[in-house]
Formats: sequence, C-alpha cells, structure tokens
Amino acid sequence: MTVLSSRPAHPADPGLVSIALEVAGRLANDASDVIMATAGRGVRPDTDESPFDWVTDTDRTLERHTRRVLTAEFPSIPVFCENSDVDVPDDSEFRWVVDPVDGTANYTAGMPWCAYSLALVDRWGPVVGVVADPYRSQIYAAARGRGMRANGTPVRLTERQGDSLVVCTEMTRTGPWQGMGEFISTAAIAGTGVRVLGSKCLAVAQVALGHVAAAVLHGYHEWDVAGAVSLAVESGAVVLDRRGEDARLPLDGLLVAAPEAADEVLGWWQSALQVDS
Repeated sequence: MTVLSSRPAHPADPGLVSIALEVAGRLANDASDVIMATAGRGVRPDTDESPFDWVTDTDRTLERHTRRVLTAEFPSIPVFCENSDVDVPDDSEFRWVVDPVDGTANYTAGMPWCAYSLALVDRWGPVVGVVADPYRSQIYAAARGRGMRANGTPVRLTERQGDSLVVCTEMTRTGPWQGMGEFISTAAIAGTGVRVLGSKCLAVAQVALGHVAAAVLHGYHEWDVAGAVSLAVESGAVVLDRRGEDARLPLDGLLVAAPEAADEVLGWWQSALQVDS
C-alpha cells in the first residue's frame, strides 16, 4: 500500500501567499489573452530541432513580461523560466518557476491544448500554483493549505473520481520513455485508456480537476509541473515518486493520482519499468 499524503504541509507566510496568488493570477490572465490571440496564426518556432524543444516569440514575450512583473513585485525572489534557465538552484528560500507555453507544438499547430504555468516554490514544494488553460477560458489556482479553485470555484476530488477510465502520460524530450509501451498495454488490459496530449502541465491538472484517474510523467523539469502539482495537492490528489514514496516534486519521475487509483497505476508503472530494464 502506498503512503498517501503522509508529509505534513509546512506553513507559509499568509501575507506572501495572498500577494503571490493575486500577482500570479494577473499574469495567468495576461498569458491566456496572449496565447489565444496568437495560437495557430502564423506562429512558427525559431529552430529546426525536435518539437519537444521548440521556442516561439510568444514564449519569449510571456517570459519577459512574467520576469518584469515578478521582479518588481518580489525583488528578493529569483525567477526561473523554461527557455533561458537550464538548472534551478535550491539554495534560495523561495523561487518562482514559469513555463510560458507548455505544449508549444500544440500551440504552434493551433491544437487547443496548451497552458501557462507559474508557481512559487520553497524547499517543501509548491507554495502557490496558477495555471492558465486558455482554450477553456479557465484559470486554475491553488495555495498551500488554502485549496484549489477553477475560475474562483472550489475544486475537491471525490472518491468516484478514482474510477475514471483514462490515465495521462507524456513523452520525454527524446521520445517515448523506457517502458511506455508496456505501461499502455497493461492499462488497456485493465480497461483504462492512456492519453498522450502534449502538455505535462495540463496532464497533471486533469487529475486535480477529477477528469482523469492519474498522470504518469517519466521525466520533466520543475517549471513543467510545479503549478499543476500545487493544484493536485490542494484538490486532494496523491503525489508519488516511482518508488511510491510521498514527494511533492520528485526528480526521477512523478505519479499524480486520485487516492483510490494510486496503487493500481503505480503498479503498472513499476511493472513497465522492470520489464524494460
């Protein structure tokens, strides 16, 4: 049996949390407007590399805007972005992490599945997380100990949401992760469909919203998922590493699941890794 939510939440300064939520919400609304105004309309990446590495002008515009606002509002807190920061150091008390457009290949094609993700993180994990889901006109927000909201409406998982017949996963930057085929086959035998939709952030957010039973991410960067993990934790989802241990942002893979689905999906993942090793 997995350990579910055994780690107590570390309290964060209420004043900081309130201001961070307000500023992050404004930035998410700005990003949603920009993405909807430009998606699929002649926008092209500036590299010939894999779609997993594409960067567009919109990414850069949103990154500059996010940095400018956060630096002005929180001058002592560093900001790390997907497109310009390779590593995120862990020696600061707090840090902002942002992915301006998660799902860039979808965005470029005009496929309605991409997101803006922003999170305030400390040594215990996400403190505040905000995700803009532009095509659905939704802003999802959460803060440690304050719950999750979708456009201001509280969201909380129920027991029946662990019975969903859908699980999400995503490719790594080099393609399918080792064991991915076995994982999909095992899930199918159990009557569960696996979806690969092109946004790590939205894959985790779907768990928080109760739309899917789980999301398995074999590899990711902190800015890909920190905002959505905040949503998941505050909605009542389970966050585990590949060993089944409770962890807010594990470095070697991530399972986010409705509590009733966590053990079964973890078993599929672990079995797939063993078969392919």
